[in-house]
This record gives sequence, structure tokens and C-alpha cells, in this order.
Amino acid sequence: MPKYLIQATYTPEGLKGLLREGGTGRREALDRMMENIGGRVESFYYAFGECDVYVITDVPNNVTAAAVGLTISATGAVRTKTVVLLTTDEIDEAVRQEVAYRPPGA
Repeated sequence: MPKYLIQATYTPEGLKGLLREGGTGRREALDRMMENIGGRVESFYYAFGECDVYVITDVPNNVTAAAVGLTISATGAVRTKTVVLLTTDEIDEAVRQEVAYRPPGA
């Protein structure tokens, strides 16, 4: 199943919810959501810095991953950025593919 890195930043409204529910409550909510879409949370971390949360998930496909990001962001409580993660085997497969390309000016 494809893996995705979700980087999330709470809005002020989202932070109020986090203060009420705690970190464990938010993790449990995400676990339930992922199970409902046929995915799972591999890891979930809070962090200092630009993003408040980093989550690695297994999600069935890009369409479902997009639906997750849209649904979460539409609440206005969290802003998300989703990164598709590739395995070493997928990169090995990519480097074996031949791609016809002409760089600019060549």
C-alpha cells in the first residue's frame, strides 16, 4: 500500500481542540479515520517548528490520500501538506525506465 507523509499545522481553532482533547485524543481520531478508509497510521509525532504534526500513513491510493487532505483541511482547524513516499524498490524501478527528454536549449 502506498505511504504518505502528512505534515500538519494547527490553526488557532485547532489548537483549542488539541488543548481540550490532548495528543492521544487526536491520534485516536486519526487512527479511526484511517481505518474507515482502508488505511492505517504507521507513525504519529508532534514537533516543534514549522509543522506541529508529522504522520506517516498507509493509504490505498492517491485519490484517497487527496480526499483525506481535503477533508482535514476543509475543517479549518488544520492545514495539511501531503508527500508521496517511495520505497527504494520503486526508485530502482524508476531509474531502469528510459525517458526521452531534451533539456531546455539543447
